[in-house]
Amino acid sequence: MKLRHEKKYLVPTECLDQLRARLIPFLRPDLYTSLDPLGIPEYKVRSIYFDSHTNSSFFEKVEGLKDRKKLRVRGYGLQEKGSQVVLEIKRKISDRVMKNRAFIPYSEVENVILKGLIDKNLTEVNKESRENIVRFLFNIKRYNLKPENLIVYNREAYHGKFDSGIRVTFDKNIRQKSSPVLRNLFSDFGLNPIWKGYFILEIKYFDSTMPSWAKSIIEEFKLKNEALSKYATGVEYSLENF
Repeated sequence: MKLRHEKKYLVPTECLDQLRARLIPFLRPDLYTSLDPLGIPEYKVRSIYFDSHTNSSFFEKVEGLKDRKKLRVRGYGLQEKGSQVVLEIKRKISDRVMKNRAFIPYSEVENVILKGLIDKNLTEVNKESRENIVRFLFNIKRYNLKPENLIVYNREAYHGKFDSGIRVTFDKNIRQKSSPVLRNLFSDFGLNPIWKGYFILEIKYFDSTMPSWAKSIIEEFKLKNEALSKYATGVEYSLENF
């Protein structure tokens, strides 16, 4: 699986329109995203992150370990009949990222994760996805992981106009909730805002260097690449407000 570079920037919300206007000439809307009434390609992302009872994933991030991984269940938009979610292992290897992913029906998420029922309920899952489900469950059991934090935000998503491997996203209205349960992935009850007055710009690319146009715009806005983690910040919020 090909590794991807991922750069993150914390940007004041008042800069959003101006920054978007500078980037748009080099981008096209994500093809799988519906446009809102203003023509913005936006959708809602919901992720339940798992961690050990000692919060090992959280502390690995805080301590700055270069190679680490985290597990999450991710859903998109609103819950509907037949909604799918993603079981995902996100691996950070130095400054690059790779993912093992598998889509499953949301109606089966508790059976799969809490009971380990794969064969009976997921007859249409392909071989690669089934292997990724097994990897996910192996890590859950081996490290005794539990749902630790729910992160919800609105994502505005684009691909490069001249290179579809480039992905640019604006993650806005980021919120969290501690100790979630799987059946409440699509619930907005009890969410707390984090990074008030800011959004996260992410630029992802496969080549060894960032595209020159993106680098130039980043320098123009004097943005600083930071090791931002929605999960770690969500946990810090929970600890500070316990």
